[in-house]
Amino acid sequence: MRNLVPAVPRGAGVSTPAGGPAMRRVPSRAHRPGIARLAVLALLPVAALLVAAPPGMSAAQPQVDLGTARGFAVMAGSTITNTGTTTVTGDLGLSPGTAVTGFPPGTVTGTIHAADAAAAQAQIDLTAAYNDAAGRTPTATVPTELGGTTLTPGVYNSAAGTFGITGDLTLDAQGDATAVFVFQAASTLITASASTVTLVGGAQAHNVYWQVGSSATLGTGSSFAGNILALTSITVTTGTSVSGRALARNGAVTLDTDTISRSTGALFISVPASADLGSAAAGSAQVSAHLGGVTVTDTRDAASADWVATVSSTDFTTGGATAPETISKGSVGYSPGSATSTTGDATFAPGTAGSLGSARTAFSASDGTGDNSATWNPTITVTLPAQVVGGNYSGVVVHSVA
Repeated sequence: MRNLVPAVPRGAGVSTPAGGPAMRRVPSRAHRPGIARLAVLALLPVAALLVAAPPGMSAAQPQVDLGTARGFAVMAGSTITNTGTTTVTGDLGLSPGTAVTGFPPGTVTGTIHAADAAAAQAQIDLTAAYNDAAGRTPTATVPTELGGTTLTPGVYNSAAGTFGITGDLTLDAQGDATAVFVFQAASTLITASASTVTLVGGAQAHNVYWQVGSSATLGTGSSFAGNILALTSITVTTGTSVSGRALARNGAVTLDTDTISRSTGALFISVPASADLGSAAAGSAQVSAHLGGVTVTDTRDAASADWVATVSSTDFTTGGATAPETISKGSVGYSPGSATSTTGDATFAPGTAGSLGSARTAFSASDGTGDNSATWNPTITVTLPAQVVGGNYSGVVVHSVA
């Protein structure tokens, strides 16, 4: 019997088939941004079958949908007032008020929308986002003072209904770049001078939301991360940097020699840790099985949310990688199939099925706006050469996205 089972990356343990040799461990290949690597098969001269389930997706908080407000770094309801050389990267909007002052000397890398249709729609979308954030069920109630603490993804409120940051608040996404943090302040958010919000473990500023029931004040020289969604007003005092957004529904936004940079996300791809290619009798022509879900997530907040995922493969070898100990990458076929799930308004299209003798398109998205994602469950088909010998074969299938 010739049997195909997956080599298991990341040092995961596997059982030994009864009466057969132990399956060797396959070293994990390092992940790089936008590239997913997966060792997928072994060929053994014993009767054995390994079923390795792909890791499940965590039941994480979804993003708060900002709608058209995502394009704005600063938004207010009554007035926007600036003093000094504030730099705003992203659009600046005001509605229903009309008075925007202090630009120049402040600069806006984007468009100023004062009481126009775009600003009015952004305020409508901001209200929906505010209500979404405020209506989520808290996962934990924490002290008012957040400085000196480290928090993981979740929805947080405080018994006092306020939040303050003195010193450093660390938000740790624990390796999940899609992780969402929501802070619900029934009244105020106040940060001290020189305070910081530090993002670690892949945390992204665009996935941090501060819902403030009245007004927010950011202290002098502080460094802040996340999207402030305030019911009333936002005051950003002298020399403060914000990676995110300052969005006020009804009141004013006041700036003073600050740096406000609209946060955007990233484009990345993930694959299952292992796959089961089943078993094959001697003389079988090929073995075919699903790899498990491959997911592209696009959180760039792009006006044109297009991407193309490609896939390639190495040869699969055993022993000294002689000709009888090699299954060439040209013998590895890939069929993406249809999407099993999608989000966003893009048009998603699978690539054509074919050999991985050269890189090919796995999946693509086009004509979309804002965030989106797609998951598909590709089929790998391995054609077995007539001269192939028994052994523990391993190779790498590489998915990338751009």
